Amino acid sequence: MRASLTTIGLCLMLLTPAITVRGEDNASEISMAFAKARKEVVNGEEIYCFQLPVVKCYSRPRDMSRYYRTIINVKKVYPLAKEAERLLAEIESRVDTMATNREQRAFIKRMEKELLAEYTPVLKEMTFSQGKILIKLLDRQTERTGFSIVKELRGGFRAGIYQGIGRIFGMNLKDTYDKDGEDRLIEEIIEMYEQGLL
Repeated sequence: MRASLTTIGLCLMLLTPAITVRGEDNASEISMAFAKARKEVVNGEEIYCFQLPVVKCYSRPRDMSRYYRTIINVKKVYPLAKEAERLLAEIESRVDTMATNREQRAFIKRMEKELLAEYTPVLKEMTFSQGKILIKLLDRQTERTGFSIVKELRGGFRAGIYQGIGRIFGMNLKDTYDKDGEDRLIEEIIEMYEQGLL
């Protein structure tokens, strides 16, 4: 026990230069390299409240490495899913203002070519796991599966072709995002990422 307290003390001493304090007397905020804290005054006593990052503990090293790989994959793919959400909203708003179906189809084809030219190099660099996570995050961000998005914009035949090719390689464009079930770990990682803890 004494050795562990000594270790904690040494770690805090090493981290002390990374601590910055800002704010006023009653509600100072302390930002450390590993945690965020705030100072509150209760009955004349100063109390520091620390918000520490979530630490996952696994009994097998294989599970721990899978967790860290998932963090890396989500950090790479999540910005793409956010960008896809923004682009899809922009495309839909512009398509809604067009008068004829012919204009809509021409616009969608032009946008598809532009997006393919811009994002094909990025998507080619992705791993299989990152692709599966991207499909799920598209459903999370847009509340529609990748299949339904393609079907809506390019038609059922094209969506069927993409789904068939995806199934050959083990992907499913109809995958949905289940934040309380299968994808709970991804949801936790996204929440930490958005809070700046990753």
